[in-house]
Amino acid sequence: MFSKKIIHTHRAAKEFSGNFFEAVGNGVLQTFESVGIAAQISAETLVWIFKGKINIRNTVAQIVEVGWRSFPIVALTSFFTGMVLALQVGTATTTLFNEPVYVGTIVGFSLVIELGPVLTAIVVTGRVGAAITAEIGTMKVTEQLDALQTLGTNPVKYLAVPRYIACILMLPLLTALANIIGIYGGFVMSNTAWNMPASVYMRDVLDFMSISTFMHGLIKSFFFGALIAIISCFKGFATTGGAEGVGKATTGAVMVSLVLILVSDYFLTSMLVAFGIK
Repeated sequence: MFSKKIIHTHRAAKEFSGNFFEAVGNGVLQTFESVGIAAQISAETLVWIFKGKINIRNTVAQIVEVGWRSFPIVALTSFFTGMVLALQVGTATTTLFNEPVYVGTIVGFSLVIELGPVLTAIVVTGRVGAAITAEIGTMKVTEQLDALQTLGTNPVKYLAVPRYIACILMLPLLTALANIIGIYGGFVMSNTAWNMPASVYMRDVLDFMSISTFMHGLIKSFFFGALIAIISCFKGFATTGGAEGVGKATTGAVMVSLVLILVSDYFLTSMLVAFGIK
């Protein structure tokens, strides 16, 4: 009786380990397959761009969608982020030195180098990335992509190219505007709470900054824009399963984009610092 229990336990453990490693293996294979398809779509998109096969009307429409219509939420987020940074820094330095010091320096560097690019990319992912995936995914499950091919229109050229261009161009611009608005928000907080003059605040912001400081954040925002476009378009083209599949694809695109933005931020920062862009 005891030996039968041991045999049964051994078989259950063996079956569990087999299922576990099978699931892990399938997950790894699916991941590499997805990366390959995304790379293929990106390569095809770049080929169309370099050939100059760009639909100007669609591209302008996407630039308006990604840039202009995302600006209000980006501006609001950056403004209050700058205010919070100034409040925290001013409170901490007042406790330590009995007066707020280097508020503009810390707010400026925090926004320009890190928070500006990352928060802008996160906001655009939630607003634009989800919309791109949902739009392309809906066209996929309703067979509109097949209809485009039947009419002789390449779906990647018609749908992906304008969205790639819009994301890559607009993310750096939105990031630059977010930096300015966030720094202004820090000034509003500093002036309101501690009566800090604008000259003192801006001197703290600009005294220690260089061109490479601004370039650090803009270069990262360029890569974030490309990342959002790649993942969103790939998830849209890979959508299956009707309306439920569109929802899952949209959720997956947002989650993967957010994770990769935060992970790639570390590696991009390390590379930029290594090249002296800091």
